[in-house]
Amino acid sequence: MKELQDLVAISNHYGRLKEYVIAGGGNTSYKNDNYVWVKASGTTLADITIDGFAVLDREKLKVIAHKKYSDQSDVRENEIKVDLFKSSVYPEKNLRPSVETSMHEIIDYPFVVHTHPTIANSLLCSQNAQKLVSELFGDAVLFIPYTDPGYILFKEVETELLKYRAKFKIDPKVIFLQNHGVFVSAASIEEIKIIYNDIESKLNAKIAAKPDLNPISINETVTEILPALRMIASKDSIKLAAIRNNKLIQEFCQSEEHFNQASLPFTPDIIVYCKARPLFISSDKAADIIIEFKEKYEQYTAKYGYAPKVALLKKIGLIALEENIKSVQIVLDVFEDLLKISFYSRNFGGPKFMNEREIAFIDNWEVENYRRAVSKGTGAGSVVENKVIIVTGAAQGFGAGIAEMLFDAGANLVIADLNAEKGNELAANLNLKAKKNRAVFVIADVSNENSIKSLMVDTVANFGGLDAFISNAGILRAGGLDEMSLESFELMTKVNYSAYFICTKYASAVLKLQSQYKDDYFTDIIQINSKSGLKGSNRNFAYAGGKFGGIGLTQSFALELMPHKIKVNSICPGNFFEGPLWSDPEKGLFVQYLRAGKVPGAKSIEDVKRFYENQVPAKRGCFVQDVVKAIKYVIDQQYETGQAVPVTGGQEMLK
Repeated sequence: MKELQDLVAISNHYGRLKEYVIAGGGNTSYKNDNYVWVKASGTTLADITIDGFAVLDREKLKVIAHKKYSDQSDVRENEIKVDLFKSSVYPEKNLRPSVETSMHEIIDYPFVVHTHPTIANSLLCSQNAQKLVSELFGDAVLFIPYTDPGYILFKEVETELLKYRAKFKIDPKVIFLQNHGVFVSAASIEEIKIIYNDIESKLNAKIAAKPDLNPISINETVTEILPALRMIASKDSIKLAAIRNNKLIQEFCQSEEHFNQASLPFTPDIIVYCKARPLFISSDKAADIIIEFKEKYEQYTAKYGYAPKVALLKKIGLIALEENIKSVQIVLDVFEDLLKISFYSRNFGGPKFMNEREIAFIDNWEVENYRRAVSKGTGAGSVVENKVIIVTGAAQGFGAGIAEMLFDAGANLVIADLNAEKGNELAANLNLKAKKNRAVFVIADVSNENSIKSLMVDTVANFGGLDAFISNAGILRAGGLDEMSLESFELMTKVNYSAYFICTKYASAVLKLQSQYKDDYFTDIIQINSKSGLKGSNRNFAYAGGKFGGIGLTQSFALELMPHKIKVNSICPGNFFEGPLWSDPEKGLFVQYLRAGKVPGAKSIEDVKRFYENQVPAKRGCFVQDVVKAIKYVIDQQYETGQAVPVTGGQEMLK
């Protein structure tokens, strides 16, 4: 049916516009004489297909309009949920129809698109909403004062719709719901777009100024603050966090007075994703911020029975705390939308928040708790699931393989590398298959102290802290004493040895801060070493020396950091023949070793490769999955530290 194709198209169109739909909110429908196709709860308009719509029998749906239900809201909503499922044409699909299905059914027009446009909610969440709606739109629209969503809202809309229909002999194409959103209905999706554009144009004409959303650089002191806040919030389960900052956010961060203009929710969606009340932290210094946050966080939790998800930090910005990074980003988006609504509402008489009774209803409503749970997604149950992991040298080759496998297991990845093109490409490809995790690329030179400081700032700003640092970046230039220049020797030592110290120094600072506020939480620093760190390597002394030294650093770091529950271990892989380090036709080790004469009698690259394969009892090189299994092992266990774990197929055996 073309109409169903149109339904998917209009759903995707508005679902991908953040100024209309955030976090999978809103719903859409199409109906003919017999059936209504309505968005199922838990689906998102941005990527919904026809399979994401529940199909309901309109005659059976009409029962809901006339049936007498319980006066107790929880009982009533469950009764209605049962009747909605009874109306399903395909109950075996187990799609939960939107709670607003009955509203879609009673509207005469075939297409209905319900969204929460920021610009419209700026009016609908203002002090003068009803008066200004009348002035701007006249009798062409229907205005519904705030009513609890669900059945109560449906009955209120039904009552007012029937009055409108009796008076004008037609249904309104626009229904404005105070402190909620907009229903736009029409015979075609083209007309839907025209109506929405008209609403937007009329409201934009009343807007004196728009908020400045250009990002403000993240204060580097976040590495001294956010990891502590993350752990304070992780009493029952480990949380993730992120920070966002721009001039709009700073507008509400500057004082308690300004914060009060964004201190309560405007709409049910804000409560669902952000809880009802954010925290405001007025302290300036890192230590004072942590103390104030801890005190207010604990007071909030004791008072309301649940933890806050949002805090505004003076001069720092907006932070969100949630159980996975997908949910963190939703909280940031939804709360930033609240700030936009508050800012715009100044044009319409100032903000009008939901009251305490309305807040309590939404906070305890089963329907919204279901939507909240669905938005968080499900995990794979891996040992690295939801952890924040930095992998250096991860843009390509062995490092990219490690990063991809950890990401597929549910980890949040920071890809740190000098190759911006490859790094950004890998991050983008990983995020295409993300579930509740995320990958970011950060340009980083592991041998540069300031670069690693910036890497930590970016990591903390994106994820709130760090759980594992994998020092993988390295270089190799083979050659004997007669061939090796001091320049090459010092470069390899700088990248393969000194950089491990720099990375550990700054990674451990973040990990130690986390341990200070959750002393039973174990974290990891892992060096990807080599079999060359376990045994000398002919005509490869510069590389082997750096790797031998790396194991010495691992053992020493382990002694120093274990009191902070930071485990430090080295993974020592055998030869990764498939990667560019070995197989690059111009600079790979096979070519280098052939030219250096490292393999006696070798006449070709195949001779060199065969020589090294024959040294391995397993008769093959090391694969990425072999190393990742070792990484998962050292992360999973809590007893071993300072170890050099061989992954060599038996080529090197510990004594």
